[in-house]
Amino acid sequence: MSVAQLVNQWDTTNQWVAPDGLAAFASAYPGKPVGVQHLLHGHPLFALDALADLAARLPASHVEHSRGDLAIDQDPDGVTREALPVDEIVRTIADNGCWMVLKKVDEDPDYAELIDACLAEIDPVVRPRTGANMRREAFIFLSSPNSVTPYHMDPEHNILFQVAGFKTMRVFSADRFTLVPQVHQEAFHRAGGHRNMRFDPSFDAYGIDFVLAPGDAVYVPVKAPHWVRNGPMPSISFSVTWRSRSSDNDARLHRVNHRLRKLGIDPGRPGDAPRLDAAKVAAHHVVKGVTRTLRTLMGKKTARAAY
Repeated sequence: MSVAQLVNQWDTTNQWVAPDGLAAFASAYPGKPVGVQHLLHGHPLFALDALADLAARLPASHVEHSRGDLAIDQDPDGVTREALPVDEIVRTIADNGCWMVLKKVDEDPDYAELIDACLAEIDPVVRPRTGANMRREAFIFLSSPNSVTPYHMDPEHNILFQVAGFKTMRVFSADRFTLVPQVHQEAFHRAGGHRNMRFDPSFDAYGIDFVLAPGDAVYVPVKAPHWVRNGPMPSISFSVTWRSRSSDNDARLHRVNHRLRKLGIDPGRPGDAPRLDAAKVAAHHVVKGVTRTLRTLMGKKTARAAY
């Protein structure tokens, strides 16, 4: 039986975010993390065989894996990988000690419909507050028992659905400059910046723990730092992400400020001078628009990274 047939046989409802989960999401979006209930656990698209097949057919750039026994403030240069085929890593995730992410699974037709359905359910909350979602993407995380996802932040709005196993996600406020200084935010938005960040145990005083079992999810606001520790069983999580006009403008502002800092100019803290911030964002739009036009005229295309 094909994946599509399995999905059609199993799918008796178009609702994946539980009604009380949608209410919780609405109470917090877009600025606060919150726990959400969902109905995705048990879906055949998240069976190990289906995920192994997905890993094998995704482009190599869309599959990342490493050892899972990492530090919370892991140096990216110290991460090691297992020399196993990606589909084998999926099938042996219970015993191989690995951590894996399948990126941009929204590009796979077997998964695209499910992702669209999830985003459609939250759209009545999202659209009135932050506008139409932009750059919709989805990721699937597989973790061996006791794996750690180091302290980092992401540039998108994100709902992480726990599908199998257990994990604890510690989420921090996105607006505490003591946790992520401005220069680190600027570096995060430059091309080639790594997502992992320095962590100090004193930060834990500002964190909120979300203990996730199958059927649990958590909404993580844009650039809210977090780290994750897996439980004693292998874990599968499904992350649906989107950008908004405000998150896009924030990224543009930090890129401009990074350029100014390299020129020896102190750009000031975002939010202190709203009109100046808006002018920087507008200038970035103009420059990038001209650059895209010139590349198009020269017949060049820029491939967007998977992460």
